[in-house]
Amino acid sequence: MPASAALDVGLLPGTRALLAVHARELPQRDDLCGAFCGALALRAAGIEARGEEPVDQDAVASLAGTVVSRAPVPGVLPRGESGRRDYRLSIPLADEAETSGTSAAGVAGAVEALSGEQLAAIPFSGPWTAGAPDGAPGTLDGLFDLAAALERPVTLIANLATRHLWGSRPSVAELLGYLLDGAQAGPPPDWDVGHFVCVLARVRGPGGSLYVLADTYPSLGRGGVHAQPAERLAAAIERRDMPAGGVIAVVDRADAAAVRAGAAALGLVEALWDNGSAAQATPR
Repeated sequence: MPASAALDVGLLPGTRALLAVHARELPQRDDLCGAFCGALALRAAGIEARGEEPVDQDAVASLAGTVVSRAPVPGVLPRGESGRRDYRLSIPLADEAETSGTSAAGVAGAVEALSGEQLAAIPFSGPWTAGAPDGAPGTLDGLFDLAAALERPVTLIANLATRHLWGSRPSVAELLGYLLDGAQAGPPPDWDVGHFVCVLARVRGPGGSLYVLADTYPSLGRGGVHAQPAERLAAAIERRDMPAGGVIAVVDRADAAAVRAGAAALGLVEALWDNGSAAQATPR
């Protein structure tokens, strides 16, 4: 460990607005993690309503073709969470709990439609890599850099497998051990599901990069916010042992071309993926 080290903190444009909405909206309603994140992206960009309809997780779910399990499923929520089924709108029910949730196509299409096409929701299916030991950036770092360089609000919605993440409450010693020395030891995962979260910040040190996530339950991290090593987050998004994952970059329409070109230069593939969730008719 160096005697002293500087840490670099980077926030995505719109992060403070997203966090303010996030704190008010927690927790997600059952099976609405993708819709919850889509609503955060819309609200962070200043889109509060569509006509007389508020832009919230139910509005996104309704337009995204989300389906919810007919009854609560025991054991699938993080410890300390009892679930929430006070849906504002009527969401279609699924008999098979494994297919409940929101497809990537549904999230992307609903965000664009609810924004009146002001926003572009650009899906990247991978490949997902963390930075190399020699300092070469991975695709995760590269996409974050592209997003952080924008002036208008941007949200990165990651569709991931929680089994690859650290638990959401690492000690300060574990966080510093990773940032300063690259130590990979951390707490075991809190739960094991396919999930959507928002990536909103990065802390870089000589040993590695921690990504800060806005999650959908207050019991995870501190008020639903926690940090993950780049290697863990890249593996979680890659989802090689589950139905596919990826990242939806929600950007102002005026920034879409630059993001697409930059992502292509990184080797990222712009494509939707099948995360295993069933869907009703979706707008995209």
